[in-house]
Amino acid sequence: MSSATTTDLYEVTMAMSYLREGMRGPATFSLFVRELPPDRGFLVAAGLESSLGFRVGAEDVDAFASALHRPPRDLAPLLGTEFTGQVKAVPEERIVLAGEPLLEVTAPLPQAQLVETYVLNQVSHRTTVASKAARYVLAAAGHPVVDYFSLRRTHGPQAGFQAARLSAMVGFAGTSNVAAATAEGLPAVGTVAHSYIDAFGTEEAAFRAFARAHPGPVTLLVDTYDTEDGVRVAARVLRDLERGPGSAVRLDSGDLGALALRARALLDATELADVRIVASGGLDEYAVDELVRSGAPIDVYAVGTRVGVSADAPFLDSAYKMVEYDGRPVMKLSSAKVTAPGQKQVFRRPGYADLIGLRDERPPDESLPLLETVMRNERRTAARTDLVEMGERCAADLAGLSSAARRIRTPVAPRAATSVRLTALAAKVRRRIENESLTTTKDPRPHEPSASGSQRSAPGRGGQ
Repeated sequence: MSSATTTDLYEVTMAMSYLREGMRGPATFSLFVRELPPDRGFLVAAGLESSLGFRVGAEDVDAFASALHRPPRDLAPLLGTEFTGQVKAVPEERIVLAGEPLLEVTAPLPQAQLVETYVLNQVSHRTTVASKAARYVLAAAGHPVVDYFSLRRTHGPQAGFQAARLSAMVGFAGTSNVAAATAEGLPAVGTVAHSYIDAFGTEEAAFRAFARAHPGPVTLLVDTYDTEDGVRVAARVLRDLERGPGSAVRLDSGDLGALALRARALLDATELADVRIVASGGLDEYAVDELVRSGAPIDVYAVGTRVGVSADAPFLDSAYKMVEYDGRPVMKLSSAKVTAPGQKQVFRRPGYADLIGLRDERPPDESLPLLETVMRNERRTAARTDLVEMGERCAADLAGLSSAARRIRTPVAPRAATSVRLTALAAKVRRRIENESLTTTKDPRPHEPSASGSQRSAPGRGGQ
């Protein structure tokens, strides 16, 4: 984490109160998505790589004090606070469903509280983008997809970097983002802008100049003026320069399906059957799906604008809720936002018949526990995985989904079931909360600190 101040103010005020009240017992928070966005049959877990660790320094304390209009000495108890707990998480690139914990944090209560905002930000944003990108891969049905210009549309350079990384994680074949390509070892892709063609005055002059500057295969943008004429000129240049194999023409506007058919015919007629057709121009996965289904002879889909910001579903209904404090399971009972108590595990069974259970439950037959320990006592315990391996696992996960969950329009998402033990614990905790609420109503005296010096909050009030 870049800074402990990358948080919401109420995380700081709660942590200060916990420290003042001696509430340093271990707390477990669970991060999950309540419901999937519209037109989503699954999510791809992402964001763990940047969600681990923090330390409160003197500058952070000064910033907290300034925000609260209090002297720094009042915030001194926070100085030196750092994450010493445990993180269990679903590995990046794995498919997850609504209600399933993507991540569980167990740490002294002030620490577990302070990481909430940053972890939610990273996991929610990156899971959103990775899930959108995976839908493009499905829509393309085996045709290569590349990240093209998402950096121009994303909400900042770091978001653009992550769009390139996450799209590669789910199976994209390259990116136009130079920083991401060099840092992550991704194939870099790119052609020219329409302004390049305009600068030379004619397409032929532009195409020949570009080819002179770049030996080997080239991709020529053919729709600056008239697309069919552009294809003819490109074909002539590629044939004259013997640049056919590996080269391509790019269509960026108009009826891409019809233009691709005409371009293919023109290229084939000039013995350039090995020249590919690249389609771009603000494509979403619905358009890609339609082009593929129509049989359009498009070889590569270059997408970016809509995937980089997950345009149709730019956020997740994600939550980070306390499920246990100091050995006591807790839950939230608010209408439509009830949470399940206790430390959990997700057991993946064949056909995505997932089961959400308690962490210490025996795994059901033919099931795989998804949550893995990735950090303990300030140290990362899980090895980093390269994007190629992550892409292979993501592809395997996607292949295991039902066709109804994979389809682009009106998908039907699988629903995880709840184990018998978790269901029983939830009922028990609910009864306890209701009984203690009645007791509190009859005798509204404040709770006294426990003998250990840690004062316990009223059941069910640990979450937000």
